[in-house]
Amino acid sequence: MKSQIYHNPRCSKSRQTLQLLEDNNIDTEIVEYLQNPPDAETLEKILTQLGIEPRQLIRTNEAEYKELGLDNPDLGRASLIDAMIKTPKLIERPIVITDKGIAIGRPPENILKVL
Repeated sequence: MKSQIYHNPRCSKSRQTLQLLEDNNIDTEIVEYLQNPPDAETLEKILTQLGIEPRQLIRTNEAEYKELGLDNPDLGRASLIDAMIKTPKLIERPIVITDKGIAIGRPPENILKVL
């Protein structure tokens, strides 16, 4: 099985999730999303597959969330997606995509359902 992980090597949950993939001998493409953020089409696909809205994929505890005014409930889907593209630090991590589905590795064991 081939998988893809949107990974931040500085994040302990992301490192734990990657280790879980390795422990299960899963061939994994690592996307360091802070250097290579997903485009709008990719984020739309991730949101659709997860069955969530953009705000649910945003790290609301990051300083940039408030600084950019993203807590404004009037902001629409496109604005929130654009903010994640411009400031990828806001994207919840890690995201694992496999042939069986997609999951956010918080906690890392969440990804077991898509392996």
